Amino acid sequence: MIPFRLPFAHMVDPRIASFSADATKVLQYLQGEFGKLQTGRANAALVEHIEVEAYGQRMPLKGVASISVQDARTIVIQPWDKSVLGVVEKAILVSSMGVNPVNDGVVIRLNLPMMTEERRKELQKVVHKLAEEARISLRQHRQKAIDAIKQEKDEDVRDTLEGTLQKEVDSFNGKIDDLRSAKEEEVMKV
Repeated sequence: MIPFRLPFAHMVDPRIASFSADATKVLQYLQGEFGKLQTGRANAALVEHIEVEAYGQRMPLKGVASISVQDARTIVIQPWDKSVLGVVEKAILVSSMGVNPVNDGVVIRLNLPMMTEERRKELQKVVHKLAEEARISLRQHRQKAIDAIKQEKDEDVRDTLEGTLQKEVDSFNGKIDDLRSAKEEEVMKV
């Protein structure tokens, strides 16, 4: 992304730069949340965030095991320390994944079920909800930037900054829509 430069100054306006940084974080969070959604294909992102109680503390699964995709519907989890195999299995069972882990004493296999049409429609609603939450967050960051811009004494500068901010907002809303469309297509693909 190209930072905004005022036509009469050779520096990036910090209010616009701050909004862009916040909006980029919103997009990254949205992408991470979309990655956690099961779309019928195995993906390490489905399980890597699951909290595991190991070594006296809670850790994400990716911190105690390697996670790989064996085929389109199978995830293989191999803990680096076999002593946490049972703990990992238990964490998966209590997670909201709805998948029964298969523990063979060395690795844990997760066989993902085929997606039903009903589940795809449910996921489509979740995708819409996550995209709307991202838009709300974007609006909050926009308001924060507008409040900072209103402190500007020069009316011409204020108008220029508000116009530039709106272009940035529109750009980020477009990116949210693109991510939503791509994820919906992935969810609905059989």
